[in-house]
Amino acid sequence: MATTGINDTNSERRRTVAFRAMRNTQLIIGFGMIGGMAFAAVVLPHLLGLDPQAVEPLNRLKAPSLAHFLGTDNFGRDLAARILAGASTSLRLAASVTLLAAAIGVAVGILASFSRLLDHVLMRICDGLMAIPALLLALALTATFGPKFSNLLIALVIVFVPGIARLVRARALALRSETFVEAAVAMGASDLHIMGRHIFPNVLSVLAVQVTFLFAETIVIEAALSFLGAGVPPPAPSWGNILYDGKAAIAKAPYMVLFASTAMVMTVVGLTLIGDGLRDLVDPRSGSQPEASWSKRLLRLVLPCTKEGA
Repeated sequence: MATTGINDTNSERRRTVAFRAMRNTQLIIGFGMIGGMAFAAVVLPHLLGLDPQAVEPLNRLKAPSLAHFLGTDNFGRDLAARILAGASTSLRLAASVTLLAAAIGVAVGILASFSRLLDHVLMRICDGLMAIPALLLALALTATFGPKFSNLLIALVIVFVPGIARLVRARALALRSETFVEAAVAMGASDLHIMGRHIFPNVLSVLAVQVTFLFAETIVIEAALSFLGAGVPPPAPSWGNILYDGKAAIAKAPYMVLFASTAMVMTVVGLTLIGDGLRDLVDPRSGSQPEASWSKRLLRLVLPCTKEGA
């Protein structure tokens, strides 16, 4: 009977979360934006026969037309094809970085919360890495490793692991003082059992919110690195590479910068809305008035100087 009651409670809780998710405006909009971008990046190039590497020297810097509906770049390559291929590159890189950084950060954070020696060593390393601005650290690491996609992936993972590790460590330390963890310790449960059974599942809710913002930040930093020549090596399509090419022709073909930056901003805004929506699901008190909180957060995203009480 007790087991049945617990199962019923868990089922009711899942139904409540699902119902709140379906009513969460920013979550729906965010997933719609990211889903649309991912669908376009994967399906449209094959459906329309777009080739991001096809060069047409006679069609350099052509304005949007029926033949090239977003125009061409300074090498005569179809801009729509390159923006969609850049979306695929950015989403693939950001997903890989997010998964690896989250996995390593969770392991480091939980281990640090159970060992004073590891805590001292690992957190000092994290403090040292976090003292350097993310873009500068990523730039230094990619310059050291070399301009390859795999090296860029490793560099960004190193940049983002410390922040996740600190977040998970703080949550794990708070959980270790909870009654259910103390009861498990009193019953003789091993540290590994407590980590896997009690700590890890309870840090996932906080982690789910954080990784969406990490995903967005990865896209922005990758574009910045590619713009500076330290990211995705050309001629591989990347939003940063498109912006760099468009910089030289911005007076004649401003649409290159406009379309690429619009795609990147839409993706980042979509991920930010997903993060805000997940935060409201994890902590309902953070969004007691969902519609108002969504509009205020979106306004602060567009106008960062907007105050909370505005």
